[in-house]
Amino acid sequence: MLASRRGFVGGSLGSLMAFGLLESLWSRELLAAGGRARLGPWFAELGARTRELRGRQLRDVEFQERLGALLGRVDLAELEELIDFDAVDRRLGAPGRGRVTQDVDLRAVPGVPTATEFGRRLFACRSGRAIVPHGHHDMCTGFVVLRGRWRGRHYDRGETTREHCVLQPTIDRSFGPGEGSTISDHRDNVHWFVAETDTAYLFNVHVAGYDPELGGAPGRMYVDPAGEVLAGGAIWAPRMSSAACHAKYG
Repeated sequence: MLASRRGFVGGSLGSLMAFGLLESLWSRELLAAGGRARLGPWFAELGARTRELRGRQLRDVEFQERLGALLGRVDLAELEELIDFDAVDRRLGAPGRGRVTQDVDLRAVPGVPTATEFGRRLFACRSGRAIVPHGHHDMCTGFVVLRGRWRGRHYDRGETTREHCVLQPTIDRSFGPGEGSTISDHRDNVHWFVAETDTAYLFNVHVAGYDPELGGAPGRMYVDPAGEVLAGGAIWAPRMSSAACHAKYG
């Protein structure tokens, strides 16, 4: 009889523990689903502003203002639900790594516009590793810090040739969670971020090919901000290949 009672109690406790675990998992899934649902309108608004940019209803610097405001009010906890940080940390810790870049899958978020309207990407670095200095052609992008801290530097890009760019420093400060910045072809076009904490994460959105009048294919141009300092604090920055820039600054 005693053994029977013990078996009953043990079975009951096991069932209760299993139910509690399931309930916890269900609760987490419901919370995640709720967060994804709340992110839907945020991404929908971003899609609407992107269409206004592409339709020439907004100039790129106006889009920057609206993108900055959007990034400033996104719910970081909900955004983090889209990221498998454990998996990213394992990749960061792998030999020879220290920097991870990956697209963010938004298929689980209701109402998200198509991938052709804007890109979305996660950047993760260990301390001292960098999103190397680069400028942009026919692109608007914005970052918000998810975790950790970064030193972020921006530059306006002036005279640009095949060999160099003239850069005017505009921003140089530390960015923490919830803080971000934006770029366009006409303001703060070049940026450079270095991780200041053991690990640091940025969420990025980017719109490429928004202005056919700029000509040429949209993309990055890598530069060396350690060039000659000119009158007024501007920098004569040699252009670099991606490989050379990552070898020096990455």
